[in-house]
Amino acid sequence: MAKVLVTGGAGFIGSHIADVLVKNGRETLILDNLKTGKKENINAGAVFRLADIREFEAIKPLFDGVDYVFHLAALTSVPFSIENPLETHDVNVNGTLNVLAAARDAGVKKVILASSSAVYGNIPVLPQHEKLQPSLETPYALHKFIGENYCRLFSLLYGMPTVSLRYFNVYGPGMADDSPYSSVMSIFLKQKLSGKPLNIFGDGSQSRDFVFVDDVVKANILAMENDAVGGGDVINIGTGKNRSINELADIIGGDKKYLEARHEIKHSAADISKAFDVLGWRPEVSFEDGVKAVRKSVGL
Repeated sequence: MAKVLVTGGAGFIGSHIADVLVKNGRETLILDNLKTGKKENINAGAVFRLADIREFEAIKPLFDGVDYVFHLAALTSVPFSIENPLETHDVNVNGTLNVLAAARDAGVKKVILASSSAVYGNIPVLPQHEKLQPSLETPYALHKFIGENYCRLFSLLYGMPTVSLRYFNVYGPGMADDSPYSSVMSIFLKQKLSGKPLNIFGDGSQSRDFVFVDDVVKANILAMENDAVGGGDVINIGTGKNRSINELADIIGGDKKYLEARHEIKHSAADISKAFDVLGWRPEVSFEDGVKAVRKSVGL
């Protein structure tokens, strides 16, 4: 059975991937510095190593004997990247290069990168497809686009298979809610539990393509197992449908508080035809069922 390494495996999406890998009987190694990841997310059936992807010599030995790498370690907040461009560049760009170099040196069979729909920026075309010219409007978007291109180059120059999955707005049980940079859904749920109004920036008409974490995990596993992808491919992972922030607030329930608008993407929705054509993947969890699962997980 293949040995798999998950960077950021103590985080939200990474821990869900690690859980499925362990359940499927794969030897699983988690690499995380626990800056945003949590010890309680670490599957007891996985081997955990406390390490930072910015330190190449420290992480390089961890790749020995590894067959596949899921690279999710990152600082993923767009607002945080605007406020802290140096730190986020170091983690998201230099750290990704370190992971790719360590994987190459170890003879890893494939690296699957967690990229982001942030690369589309405010492109008015909906749904957004992979052939669109990126509109890089934040440091985080630039970081992820650089990561995608490093993956492409490592496939081209060194023959190491890579694939980048552009996640849209991933949600599900276990989302972080302990930071002002947490996802809008997790913040809404925390405010609801605390009896506070739901804070909405701007008029709430901005919309997002919310995709349930279990569906995202399935896409990752398919990208690992499918030999048809690996040449630096970029694939959208979303639902193809967007929901407004006002609509999300109505589903969560409670009073709303409108605040001054901030710099953010106005609308996003994924064209997922490539994911279906290449991976045979399509989302299975409806938005309504997904939100119910999240509400239940936090006791609402």
